[in-house]
Amino acid sequence: MASIYLARHGQTAYNLEGRFQGHLPVPLDDTGRAQARELAERAAAHDFQALWSSPLLRARETAAAVAQRTGLSPREDARLAETDAGEWTDVSFAEVRARAPDQFAAFVAGLRSFAFPGGESLVGQQERVAAALADIGGHELPALVVCHGMVIRAALSWQAGRWLTHTVRVPNGALVPLDPAPDEQPEPGSGAITPPS
Repeated sequence: MASIYLARHGQTAYNLEGRFQGHLPVPLDDTGRAQARELAERAAAHDFQALWSSPLLRARETAAAVAQRTGLSPREDARLAETDAGEWTDVSFAEVRARAPDQFAAFVAGLRSFAFPGGESLVGQQERVAAALADIGGHELPALVVCHGMVIRAALSWQAGRWLTHTVRVPNGALVPLDPAPDEQPEPGSGAITPPS
């Protein structure tokens, strides 16, 4: 099996509303909590030796469900946090699209040159995510990393050795092998595909 798996946190109200949550402490909604429990069941079928998590509330709540089912203690790493959305934090996608259409299009496309106004660049995020995953690879394996949609894109780009601008978006609660064995596939679960934010 893969040595590192990435899991996207359960759904939040901001995911459904299409609102940038960035580093805000947004909790899981009822659907997200159900997705976290489902993820925990799927994680229990693997022989994970370590559980890592972004420190953001939505990831911590998801990791807590996995921890309860597997008996693993989550280790938080700030480098696994979602991108800092800067001035777009707590603003709806529709509002950003209306006032900054070109920048919003660059965000949607995941262009390597994109940076949130007053926030973080995608390149900067990829660098910190890559550093975190390199460190995680030096600890107990296989490991499960509970994180965010854009963290998963950054991680897959790092693993591929090239920038992946149009990677398939993963559903909330999905389980994605970073370094899959030949017969391994992502486990999407039953979550909806919501935009990373």
